[in-house]
Amino acid sequence: MTEYAFKKTGKELSNWGRWGDEDEKGTLNFVTPDTVKQAVGAIRTGRRYELSIPVGSTGPQTGWMKRINPVHTMTVTPHDFTAPEGVVISDDFITMPLQSGTQLDGLTHVGYDGAFYNGVPVDAVTPARGAVRNSIDATLPGFTGRGVLLDLAGLDGGEWLPAGRALTVADLERAEEATGTRLTTGDALLVRTGWMRKGLTQGWDGWLEDEPGLAPECAGWIHERELAMVAADNWGVEVLPAGDGLVPLHAVLIRDMGMMLGEMWNLEELAAACRADGTWDFFLTATALRVTGGTGSPVSPVAIR
Repeated sequence: MTEYAFKKTGKELSNWGRWGDEDEKGTLNFVTPDTVKQAVGAIRTGRRYELSIPVGSTGPQTGWMKRINPVHTMTVTPHDFTAPEGVVISDDFITMPLQSGTQLDGLTHVGYDGAFYNGVPVDAVTPARGAVRNSIDATLPGFTGRGVLLDLAGLDGGEWLPAGRALTVADLERAEEATGTRLTTGDALLVRTGWMRKGLTQGWDGWLEDEPGLAPECAGWIHERELAMVAADNWGVEVLPAGDGLVPLHAVLIRDMGMMLGEMWNLEELAAACRADGTWDFFLTATALRVTGGTGSPVSPVAIR
């Protein structure tokens, strides 16, 4: 049988039982009233930056994992309903995969060897009910605290990193040193590879085939720093193809460490602001929708500098 290195790493970095056998929040337990209060100090100008891509038909989905781009449908328009006093009403709905755009991976999104985070059996996800344990709504109220942006694409001097570029611990520490700050307990790491910029400027054709991203070795560094969350501007956080199974970093971070991941975040405007004044930390909020049984969720993260 094939020996997968990520399984050994996952066993070494496991947070199972760390916050109790019934825990469903994982590394969000690192977010405390104290870390939230301290993070307020990262607000210097009060300017806000919304970090999502548009929810609609122009997104990057091409059918992988049965995902489609969101379908927005009007059910009532002003010409369909008018009250006697002249009041008009519009109403609409949206059909979409929960992970088709800027989104959060929940703790039943990836597992292996019959289990999800904290020993929850894979049978806890069913066609009828979704996730009955480790559902995305169990992560609420989500992440609130200090975020730190590491602009790896900018540090390498290009608009985006090439596909397959594996970001190592040395890369993270080089980028961290350039920011003049240190990621610590309860923080969220935001990684800019420039891959989102590539999609937004050149189109989505081939965008989901591979990507630059974090190497599997980064799991140990993330664990040591006690980070609450990692998010990136690519579609899968980690470098792909990964070379050690399908998604080895997902497997360790989500299944073994209990970490919610953010994907397809638009970090362009935020990075430009950080670059302009040399300040790379900020107050960040990222809260999932309260989707009962969901394994992921759309999100509209907001950074306040």
